[in-house]
Amino acid sequence: MIKYYTRACNFFYGSISKNLVKNKITLPLCGDSSISFNQIEIFIKNKKKISSKILYIKNIKKLPNTIKKKVSRDIKKITEKRLFIGKKKHMLMGILNLTPDSFSDGGKFNSFKKANKRIKDMIDSGVNIIDVGGESTRPGSKIVSQKNELQRVKQVIKKFKKKYPKILLSIDTRKSQVMNFSIKHNTDIINDVSCFKFDSKSFSIIKKKKLWKIIHHMQGTPQTMQINPKYKHVLLDIYDFFEREIEKFKKTKYPKKIILDPGIGFGKNLKHNLMILNKISLFHSLGFPILIGTSRKKFINQISGKYDTKERIGGTLSSIIFSFSQGIKIFRVHNVEEVKQGLLTFETLLNK
Repeated sequence: MIKYYTRACNFFYGSISKNLVKNKITLPLCGDSSISFNQIEIFIKNKKKISSKILYIKNIKKLPNTIKKKVSRDIKKITEKRLFIGKKKHMLMGILNLTPDSFSDGGKFNSFKKANKRIKDMIDSGVNIIDVGGESTRPGSKIVSQKNELQRVKQVIKKFKKKYPKILLSIDTRKSQVMNFSIKHNTDIINDVSCFKFDSKSFSIIKKKKLWKIIHHMQGTPQTMQINPKYKHVLLDIYDFFEREIEKFKKTKYPKKIILDPGIGFGKNLKHNLMILNKISLFHSLGFPILIGTSRKKFINQISGKYDTKERIGGTLSSIIFSFSQGIKIFRVHNVEEVKQGLLTFETLLNK
């Protein structure tokens, strides 16, 4: 069976993009005319053989009927507005690890007083979402019991929406007990790196709830994911995974409340991570908002070598800006203030 995939490419920005969209020369990306495109890359997967070709959107009509129908459906999804984003140019998800062993900031915020200060600092720096986690999922991390994980996060979750009703609350957990508690305290997003597979009760808990669910890709588990990860084609394999999971969510009460996260560094080596980031616009053809988490990740060290730094702000920001230029708008970050500054500056330059 031959399968086709459509990636928007050759982007235009700002006032130039808006004029091109107005004159029907380019198509808006995710409903935003300030980023548009006039080419697509079509991937063709025929059993084990994968090829691709790039063509102008005006030449789609010349394609054979079977391909043309699929590409036309994909382009409809690529150009649609994204519900979660609305009119925002970007959204920052600030990381709050209430853990002793997270890979970058373990132990820095795992007291109620420190956590509250961290939340306030991130809000003052322009964050839109706070992602609260009580279990590290770094490579080789140990599994924490439901009871211990809940104990770490419950005080913050309990008071968060009362104190900060306009900030979205995300809970980073694989455990049904933690999800249940969070939902009772008005959490907005469930961010489960196992995509609701670690705990057999988790999917049944969230399937009827009117909250956002993150479909996150990870090969293996945090304990095994970096032991020689392998793919036939990492980009298309993740796309196929997303497609299967979206199909599952179609049977739930709120099938459109989904955010996609390709899971940078979760069961991927440097080559895999770079391929995902380089052609991340492929995932727009699934029709959902996309989140990425590149903040302080190991691939930055693998690229920068002796120029690596503790917080990896330079590498984080460059990967975010590169992704933003392909229409990605949700970023999970540690350094909210610096990323906010970088994106605001980049957006201003693009629109001049």
